Amino acid sequence: MGKLHQAQTSVACSIGNMLVGLLYVWPSYTLQLYTDKNTTLLSSPMTELESSLVGSLPSLGAMAGTAMIGWILSVFGRQKGGIIIALPLMISWLMIDLTSSSIVILIARFIGGTSSGAIMVHSPIFISEVVEESIRGTLTSAPITFYCLGVLLSYLLGWFLTYRYIIWANIICCLIYVGLMMTINESPVHLMRQKREEDARLAIAHYRGASISSKVVMEEFSRLKQQITPAVELIAVDSDAKADEAEKEKLNLNNDDEENPKMSSFKMLFVSPSSRRAFTVVGLTLSVQVMMGMVAVQVYAKDIFGSAAPSLSSHFCSVMFALVLLFGSLLSALFSDKFGRRVLLVTSSIAVGLCLAGMGVLIQTSILPPWVTAVLILLFCFSFMFGSGSVPYVLLAEAFIPEVQSLASMLLMEWVWLLNFFIVGVFPYMVKFFGVHGSFYSFACFAVIDTIIGLFLVPETKGLTNEQIQETFLRRRK
Repeated sequence: MGKLHQAQTSVACSIGNMLVGLLYVWPSYTLQLYTDKNTTLLSSPMTELESSLVGSLPSLGAMAGTAMIGWILSVFGRQKGGIIIALPLMISWLMIDLTSSSIVILIARFIGGTSSGAIMVHSPIFISEVVEESIRGTLTSAPITFYCLGVLLSYLLGWFLTYRYIIWANIICCLIYVGLMMTINESPVHLMRQKREEDARLAIAHYRGASISSKVVMEEFSRLKQQITPAVELIAVDSDAKADEAEKEKLNLNNDDEENPKMSSFKMLFVSPSSRRAFTVVGLTLSVQVMMGMVAVQVYAKDIFGSAAPSLSSHFCSVMFALVLLFGSLLSALFSDKFGRRVLLVTSSIAVGLCLAGMGVLIQTSILPPWVTAVLILLFCFSFMFGSGSVPYVLLAEAFIPEVQSLASMLLMEWVWLLNFFIVGVFPYMVKFFGVHGSFYSFACFAVIDTIIGLFLVPETKGLTNEQIQETFLRRRK
């Protein structure tokens, strides 16, 4: 029953990521309705600037939501916090449903974006705090899989439903998410921080499927108390004879908070060698996966599919595109705990680099029919989601000690939103100066960099406890 409860919580949290996928894909089949000169949905057609903001404003809202999520999780907890962060998204869909003003729609898109930024931080934190090591890779991959499911579902809604029904379907999905979040238990990590030790024991028993007095529950409780009550810092030993070893130094050994005040999360993140090393490595993997150009390739994919298969409908091509993303993320979730994180990351990065280089060559030379390039785009998407696009988020969920998890996730996701904004903005200029083929060659270089990072910097975290992961980061520090 314990693993079933862990899976239930993971699915409930990941439904939020599905809502993010629904939010971001919606403009792809709605903007033409807003910009049409004879539109009946708005009092007047959207201008070019307004239509561009419909797609970009959620990213700005996401930065605001990411900045607030740490405070929300600290004050309200993981379970109630998950419900709270869904409310802006629900409000935004209601605003869109009830208005005929372009300005109100833009405001609603920004508000909805605040939820998406918060959700992208909330789900990996909550899941990582309740799952056990043997299935952690699979369940921490669930958020990115459900994001791809949301992309697919949104394309299907746009294909088969009308404008009003699509909005109502999104509102219903929000209600489903809130309902599922109300059925799950709070994270024992949050309960321990609130000094609700009895509730924390009950939560551990719930998620481990054991009685409150069992050995497994008592050991887990002791481990959490050791991690959270004293601020733990891992310090590497510099001696040549022990270059690959690390020693744990526990600060504030006395549990009396008045005599030994805890180190702040911000200070610990940058003072503790293990946390600092994890922050650097995870930040590199997240940064490089953005710079591999997945967002930009998606922008160009429509033109490629249009020239490769003009007889196929755009809806069909979009659904096929989303299916490939979903299939890649599903295999990543299934194989993460079997083969390990590094194997998926390195294999995926090599495949992505080959696909990008091949796309560049084909676009530059036109030596093969356009459908070959279209196939390469699908292979690129599959390869990316198989490892490069999913493993960094698994590492984000498991690489940090509980004391710095929320802060590190918030800072790194803010950086990811900024990079996404940057790459989308820069891509048109890259095409202008280097051509589409030159842009793809540039993205392929980052795939090579990702391969090197996976081989030499990323430690294997499969099946390790949080303490073992910290020690592993230190052992890789030369």
